[in-house]
Amino acid sequence: MPLQNRVTPFGTLVADGARGEMFGNRGGRIHDPATRRLTGRRWASKAWICCVLSFKGRQRSVWGASYTELFFADEVTALAAGHRPCFECRRRDALAFQAAVARGLGLARPLSAPEMDARLHPERLDIMARSGAVVPAAGLPDGAMFAMDDAAFAVRGGRALPWSAGGYARPAPLPPGPVRVLTPPTTLAALRAGYAPLWHSSAPQG
Repeated sequence: MPLQNRVTPFGTLVADGARGEMFGNRGGRIHDPATRRLTGRRWASKAWICCVLSFKGRQRSVWGASYTELFFADEVTALAAGHRPCFECRRRDALAFQAAVARGLGLARPLSAPEMDARLHPERLDIMARSGAVVPAAGLPDGAMFAMDDAAFAVRGGRALPWSAGGYARPAPLPPGPVRVLTPPTTLAALRAGYAPLWHSSAPQG
């Protein structure tokens, strides 16, 4: 059976056999190494990051004694779930995200990683509690995700891409009415300011 380590755009952790194209964690260990099951926690700190699958040839024993390894279909999924780029393995992307957050929010200086984490944390918890924004889908930037009922969609090129753990299905027109936004407001600001997330290989070009 797969481990319960696939992250959905809703921020939940599920067991799914699909291989994610991105990797990350939530600031530490939230599983029991003896049973390889999740504990009652869903994060160890506010530092929720998104990483590349391979970095400097490092090898890990998944769900061993160290932090809890999590997997995402792509960065678009990770951003919707409240994660941000890692400053170690994805430094260039992390700096681009940091700068886009500052531009998008009109800040006088870029936020540090802990400052971004402190800002993102209540936003993602609101969204996980279904208390996020409801806005017209047509106003969302590329890379944003929204929910309709219990299904998640990504916005790209003025179309809606139905999400699954294994990738995206055929694009559809954006719904005409308001939708529940999954991507946190801070990250939406970065996307509107030009941050370009990594997409799953199944996603059509925008």
